[in-house]
Amino acid sequence: MYNTDLPTRAELPSSRKLIRSTLLAGVAANVLLVTVVLPAEYGIDHTGAGRLLGLTEMGEIKEQLAEEAELDRAATQAASPQGTVDSQATVGVDADPQASSSENAVGQASTTASAPEATQPQPEASQVAAASLPDKTPSQATDETASWRDEVSFTLTPGEGTEYKLTMEEGAVARFAWSSDGGPVNFDTHGDGNGNSISYEKGRGVPEDEGELEAAFTGNHGWFFRNRNDNEVTVVLRLDGDYGELKQML
Repeated sequence: MYNTDLPTRAELPSSRKLIRSTLLAGVAANVLLVTVVLPAEYGIDHTGAGRLLGLTEMGEIKEQLAEEAELDRAATQAASPQGTVDSQATVGVDADPQASSSENAVGQASTTASAPEATQPQPEASQVAAASLPDKTPSQATDETASWRDEVSFTLTPGEGTEYKLTMEEGAVARFAWSSDGGPVNFDTHGDGNGNSISYEKGRGVPEDEGELEAAFTGNHGWFFRNRNDNEVTVVLRLDGDYGELKQML
């Protein structure tokens, strides 16, 4: 059966051409790796091309989802052995009636010994009134004394995420306070710009947070929030300080 003629030696590519083609293929693969694969898969963007193409945000979301899944798995594994240890400790205490009797005897002796002690003086009325006043939480005190430059409120459905960032110069400081209504949220405080990226803080199942954010470099710095509850959650974000503008990225 005849298919085709075998190529002659003159028609075959030379070793020089093969090496050049291999080098060109390697360079093209490295360019695609740096500009497309790393930003889209891992959120690593050294050239800034991934940010322009919209691939870096996709990679960052993938990394955040992977980290959240790993945290959920670790929390589930840690909960099971802890419950076993607690139940064993409870059984051990209940199963020792002699120890319980000794503890009861010691408690009765302590009560008998403390009976003759003098009666403690009653606190004054002003002290009682001061003690009955409810203490203000740090977040309430901050809301009352602080004046905020920007305030945004948004609602996240189950599994939904969003991102707000500030344009900041290197060394600039922004003051923030946020709280969630309907359940705690997962968050990632991070920044990016000019090929740089940084993660300042991450949290899982956090109802509120406040503090200061100092920009490590010139670029966009802010928060990614995700709702892992089975119901809608409303988040209120308040901001003030040295920054250009507030932008919703996602």
